[in-house]
Amino acid sequence: MTLLGVNIDHVATIREARGGIEPEPVQAAAIAEQNGADQITVHLREDRRHIQDRDLKILRETIQTKLNLEMAATVEMLKIAKTIMPDTITLVPEKREELTTEGGLQLKAEYKQYIDQIRQAGIEVSVFIEPDLKMIRFAHTLGADAVEIHTGKYANLKDKKELNLEIAKIKKAAEEIGKLGMRVVAGHGLNYHNILDLVELDLIEEYNIGHSIISRAVFTGLAEAVYTMKQLITY
Repeated sequence: MTLLGVNIDHVATIREARGGIEPEPVQAAAIAEQNGADQITVHLREDRRHIQDRDLKILRETIQTKLNLEMAATVEMLKIAKTIMPDTITLVPEKREELTTEGGLQLKAEYKQYIDQIRQAGIEVSVFIEPDLKMIRFAHTLGADAVEIHTGKYANLKDKKELNLEIAKIKKAAEEIGKLGMRVVAGHGLNYHNILDLVELDLIEEYNIGHSIISRAVFTGLAEAVYTMKQLITY
């Protein structure tokens, strides 16, 4: 069965906009789990613009499914990760000036030691990269357990020809990831419409989706928003 990771960063973004205590991301995680989420995903950023350290700690103590921590490959984040012990760490690029993650991580040889330290702690390592075969093979060499394909370009395309080319690229990437024995994950910019073409590939094991689910929840409630997305990816 295809798995759904629900990213609750945007719930925290709303809370931080007023500097108050609501809405509570931990409550959002519970509702998501009760309505089909197989994993809760959060990105603890260096500038703490949404998810806070206390959120991460409480989530680790309360969620019933799995915790996926998106983070930059820094000394600070490695220390936090080893303390919190999420089920999965997804290494992502991070810039203070960006509104959201822009593009996939550019893997380098020095990531090998960093990934080894995470795996030695007993935590699965995923890397968030473009659907690029060379980079995927490099991820395998570095010891990644999973690859999350950055679907941002796909999500933003309007031209049908360009869209079909990007789908073909994602298909080849997913096949290569699976062939190398890594888990196939996808995320970024996915919504209730563009998810369908990717589901039809029947190659992606897990999707991490946040903004679209939280946006729909404004009008329908979070329970319905999560439930409907789960139905779409497992039809």
